[in-house]
Amino acid sequence: MIYDALIAPFLEFEFMRRALAAVVALSLGAAPIGVFLMLRRMSLVGDAMAHAILPGAAVGFLLSGLNLFAMTAGGLIAGFAVALLAGVVTRVTDLKEDASLATFYLASLALGVTIVSVKGTNIDLLHVLFGNILAMDDQTLLVVAFNATLTLVVLAVIYRPLVIESVDPLFLRTVSRAGSIAHLTFLALVVVNLVNGFQALGTLLAVGLMILPAGIARFWSRELTGMITIAVASAILSGYAGLVLSFQTRIPSGPAIILVSAVLYVVSILFGNVRGVVRQLFPAPHLEA
Repeated sequence: MIYDALIAPFLEFEFMRRALAAVVALSLGAAPIGVFLMLRRMSLVGDAMAHAILPGAAVGFLLSGLNLFAMTAGGLIAGFAVALLAGVVTRVTDLKEDASLATFYLASLALGVTIVSVKGTNIDLLHVLFGNILAMDDQTLLVVAFNATLTLVVLAVIYRPLVIESVDPLFLRTVSRAGSIAHLTFLALVVVNLVNGFQALGTLLAVGLMILPAGIARFWSRELTGMITIAVASAILSGYAGLVLSFQTRIPSGPAIILVSAVLYVVSILFGNVRGVVRQLFPAPHLEA
């Protein structure tokens, strides 16, 4: 019974194996980015950028239909354009960065939905908004794996200045000029991973596998390396369990993955050993002199 429910789907069906491989690749790339977003108090920026890629992907869809490279290139261009525009508006006006991003992402979401609706059908719109990881082909899987590998390599290169800039940006500015480069490179990695997640989970859910595992990790570890490890593990677990849930029920695969991750997040809030609710209500006894 356990074998039929948890293992057999991946042994018997190639599309399930592809989906699981995609989840692992997405988890390895997106989860560490999510940890840094949370550390830098930029979680909502990730959500805004996820919506910002939609017009570019929609233009790619308008020109080439559901073409992988056209939609990926369009999403990357739109994401970088919104990030640059929001930065320019923030610097030349009194508007804060979060307010600027919120304005651009709302306009981007509306524009993207309009473009897809004009060109395609409701099914196409659902595919763009919520993805379909079970339809992952070899070409898309290779792109997802390449982007995840690129993310890990670049993150390793900028790791030290990124950590320092996240904790004490003023100190980094006094001893090095690497802070701005690390910040811009990090924003580029955010866009790349959101486009990566867009291929599998759609625009509205792509940020879920980035932010929720990071939130889970925050309740189980105080160290950055521990948080990254737990975030990646919880993302992979969420993906695996979500695929199984989707296979056994009528729940779409993308929402199933995010729902499982949300359940793990609630469990972490309650039972996490770092400021979890139960841990605070029943603290461990301290040694008495």
